[in-house]
Amino acid sequence: MAVAARERNPRQQADPPPTTAAPHRSRVALRVNGRTHVLDLDNRVTLLDVLRERLDLTGSKKGCDHGQCGACTVLVDGRRANSCLLLAVTQDGSEITTVEGLGAADGSLSPLQQAFLDHDALQCGYCTPGQLCSAVGVLREAAAGHPSHVTDAATAADSTRPVVLTAEEIRERLSGNLCRCGAYNGIADAVAACSAAEDPRPAARPPAAALRPDPTPDVTA
Repeated sequence: MAVAARERNPRQQADPPPTTAAPHRSRVALRVNGRTHVLDLDNRVTLLDVLRERLDLTGSKKGCDHGQCGACTVLVDGRRANSCLLLAVTQDGSEITTVEGLGAADGSLSPLQQAFLDHDALQCGYCTPGQLCSAVGVLREAAAGHPSHVTDAATAADSTRPVVLTAEEIRERLSGNLCRCGAYNGIADAVAACSAAEDPRPAARPPAAALRPDPTPDVTA
């Protein structure tokens, strides 16, 4: 009877096909802390969630999940970024460094990490991983001559010279990282103590193959 009714009423719409298609997914190769991971990911998942939930790198913290607190800051191809705002599929082939990758291969702390301890630059520690990654980015940017909002015009005009990290420069450049405990003075002092370092980059790590007996990348379905 239903078929006959549709034939009598041409405006009657046919039953829609069932929607059984799965969400779109992609195969992505993420190189994190010198190690390549090949993952099958939902196109909507963020880099932060992949780091924490799929790779068990829980140093990067989920604070606001809106890119406003900086707790999730990581380094992507050497530049700091809020991992909660990055879709993981857009980072295929990128070199990502989390707080777990800042130290030396033997587990010893980097000079910046040690400076955070020496200057009491943390209390609860929740924001500290993001503060550390952001501070590495600050040291690199200043060393490369990148000006900030508070850099004077003469210095900003000559990008061939490093920018001196005054207290004002440090506060401005780290303003995107919030510390609810209020350890800002210690954080600024720690960064200032490292600002004269010749190479503010993380300690050199051995090739990925040397970190594991099997040189093939991790493959996770």
